[in-house]
Amino acid sequence: MQFNQVKKILFPLFLLIITLITRFCFLNWGNGYFFNPDENNMATSVAQMNFKNLNPNFFAYGQFPLFLTFLTTPLHNFSTIILTLRFWSATFSCLSIYCFYLISKIIFKSRKISYLFILLLIFTPGLIQSAHFGTTESILTFVFSANILLSLKYFQHQKKKYLLFLILISAVGLASKITAIFFVLPTYLCFFLLFLKDKKISKFILTSLIFTIIFLLLAIIFSPFNLIKFSDFKSSMIYETAVATGKLRVFYTRQFENSLPYIFQLKNIFPYANGIFIFIFSFIGFFFFIKTKLKKELLLIFVPAIIYFLYAGQLFVKWTRFMSPLFFIGPFFCLYLFKKINNKILTIILLLLMISPGIYFFKKYFSPDVRIYASNLVKSNIPSNSFILSESGNVVNFPVSYPSLQVDNFNFYELDSDKNNLNKLADALTSADYIFIPSRRVFKNQNNENYPLSQKYYRNLFSQNLGFSEIIKISNQKDLFLNSENAEETWSVFDQPTIRIYKKVNNLSPDDYQELLLSN
Repeated sequence: MQFNQVKKILFPLFLLIITLITRFCFLNWGNGYFFNPDENNMATSVAQMNFKNLNPNFFAYGQFPLFLTFLTTPLHNFSTIILTLRFWSATFSCLSIYCFYLISKIIFKSRKISYLFILLLIFTPGLIQSAHFGTTESILTFVFSANILLSLKYFQHQKKKYLLFLILISAVGLASKITAIFFVLPTYLCFFLLFLKDKKISKFILTSLIFTIIFLLLAIIFSPFNLIKFSDFKSSMIYETAVATGKLRVFYTRQFENSLPYIFQLKNIFPYANGIFIFIFSFIGFFFFIKTKLKKELLLIFVPAIIYFLYAGQLFVKWTRFMSPLFFIGPFFCLYLFKKINNKILTIILLLLMISPGIYFFKKYFSPDVRIYASNLVKSNIPSNSFILSESGNVVNFPVSYPSLQVDNFNFYELDSDKNNLNKLADALTSADYIFIPSRRVFKNQNNENYPLSQKYYRNLFSQNLGFSEIIKISNQKDLFLNSENAEETWSVFDQPTIRIYKKVNNLSPDDYQELLLSN
């Protein structure tokens, strides 16, 4: 067998192996604790299901991922359900990478470019993270990638088998989350482009109508309780929409107050989720992209992506997960940069730079969860019965599982809305031996004029005016050349928050604390 033939076999095998490693290794992160509220909600729903009653009693997502997990989990205990959710998330992440590989082959007609694309996607930090969260992001990314791929195939060949797969995939998407309706857009655009080519209006209308009816019926079959329990579904959608649009303000969306649509995502999401080098070089690649002749096939990728970005980007809430189906865009533009480079050494250098943040990100899974590590450190270094002032609002309170400490998980989210809380905080500070800050959630999100007491509290704490000195700062930094705490909150707080511990070094009275917190 010649060397080139061996290379054609070994390199795809290598890509498959590292895809499986980066998606399936360390799915048990968290050391038995489950810090992501979304996967906890899904697992809670699955845990109460049985074959006599499959009602999820949870409608933020559709039933497809819940039913899939219910039917495939080997044990119906909470931890096994979480791991099954993560297994399917990793599986769909792998499937989406394969779809993107086939898409790139259609667009670029180059095995080399397609391999480069796969390498960039494998080491895209945001895709690695979503594969390790037992939520719907990997499913939605797969649905989008599969719809693009099958729409491209149908546009080229117009074979019914592609249309049948499009119906199935679209139904799976809508049965997983209602926003998946955006990821059906490549198919409708494909129908429209075919109409422009053959001018057969009756065919266009009939195909679109049949596709819509069948995929909606299948979506109902895959997620039947949206219809069976329509009032519950409607109530959940009203709540979720109100939160997403900002009509209903809840404590866990405060980071988005005064945030700028689209700019926030470009500043606080994509540099972290793509990695700093893919993010930077994608702009150079975009410059080359706009200078190339636009293929109609590219419309099937970018028109739906732009429409989705325009919709999701303007929402009040701008969580990282909302952008996850678009994480492939940065690597895709980078391919146009690689096309312009004829030097192999320069290509390798750029490739290594681009994948380095993903490698750096993945290494965090080799270390114990930072909250478990910090809790063990607390157990070893802080005396029993010490009084701890910590913060509420975390899925699992820090420190975990150490009842010998007296922990007051103070609700700082209500500090500025109820004046009585100032007295309670002053008393807690007087009693406290240590202050724990479990993550950036409160001090980053309430560091503005809307929360004057919170702002003064953290400013005085960090400057040691409260009589506490930082003794421990624990961070499993996962972003190369970037500070995770400056990203959108959920990028770090679910899996690797930075934890700070302060020790009292100077006793102050409750009146002293109140004066510090009320002074200008």
